Amino acid sequence: MFSSNNTRKFNFTRSCKLFAAVAASLALSAFALPAAATPWWNATPTLTIGATALNAKNFGAMGNGTTDDTAAIQAAINALPSTGGTVEVPAGTYMINALTGISLHSHTRLLLDTGATLQAIPNGASRYWVVKAWGVNNVEIAGGSIVGERTQHLGTTGEWGYGINISASSTVYVHDISVSNCWGDGLVVGASGSGTTLVRSTGVTLNNVKSNNNRRQGLSILPAVQVYVVNSSFTGSNGAAPQSGIDIEPATQGTTMQVRLENTTLANNVGNGLEVHNNVSGLSMNNDTIQNNQGFGVYVGGANNVTINNSNITANYLFGVSIASTTNNMQVVGNTIEWNYALWFIQHNQSIYTEGWDPRDVTVASTATNVLVSNNTISPMK
Repeated sequence: MFSSNNTRKFNFTRSCKLFAAVAASLALSAFALPAAATPWWNATPTLTIGATALNAKNFGAMGNGTTDDTAAIQAAINALPSTGGTVEVPAGTYMINALTGISLHSHTRLLLDTGATLQAIPNGASRYWVVKAWGVNNVEIAGGSIVGERTQHLGTTGEWGYGINISASSTVYVHDISVSNCWGDGLVVGASGSGTTLVRSTGVTLNNVKSNNNRRQGLSILPAVQVYVVNSSFTGSNGAAPQSGIDIEPATQGTTMQVRLENTTLANNVGNGLEVHNNVSGLSMNNDTIQNNQGFGVYVGGANNVTINNSNITANYLFGVSIASTTNNMQVVGNTIEWNYALWFIQHNQSIYTEGWDPRDVTVASTATNVLVSNNTISPMK
């Protein structure tokens, strides 16, 4: 059914559900929507990429599905001038030693042909990355596929095998690419250091990214500023908790600010569609689809300044939207949030589209403050 991680996150009773109905029905008269801010996001950001273009095959990359092509592709990247440029990877399957990974430089584009796949070589490590952008700026990763080795992994421990790892980098654009079958997360956006040494990633855009069947989650967002996820999907996470589509969880390393999810699908994950934790502020969701997750559709536990608008949150096993812990300043307005808490109906051999007696779509904890739930379409009750 659903992972124990979901019950760890928040344990609900039928009385909580009744409270949720009351809270969800209130449109607080004193609560005003914030003034529109100048958009910081851009689905097709402008980068400064060098003019030089090199072909990885000219540096010995084979793309035959058996040869280790890590060093050859890295050699092409290293051959670019200090002003950067583009490394083109033609169609083929390129085996990558993810214990080393492909390391990108500033002002560099890694351009995969639509028929090109970077395939991780099986390993037994608890941590790896196929492509990494660490401490760089103006980096683009586009096209083709990145495939992890979860089905052939040689070890049993750890949960940090990444397809793409972006840390302490700025102005990064990842688009038109699929990432799948990683031992940990399909993608991670985060920071290096902590406290006075913390360097967060800033200005990261993910556009038309498809992340599927990764073991821990589709995307993790750690300490970062201005992360825009648009026209993307994060589906089928399974194997190691939290197993969410997207997890925004900077923990105590630092803060995460200004994250926007737009026209993005979070579906069929064993955990929550989206989960958001402490030290997160300025999250906006618009026109997203969150459905058929075996946890909550959206779980927010301790974040500040969160908005969910114009989204479709349906058929999740637990509540569609759970506003928990010390969450503050959250607005859930103008969404379709229907047929959630599907687990009870499934366990009782009933259609999830059956009218119920208790609210099942939104719950608000008594410890959450300044919450507005208004003008949403919710499940009918008898």
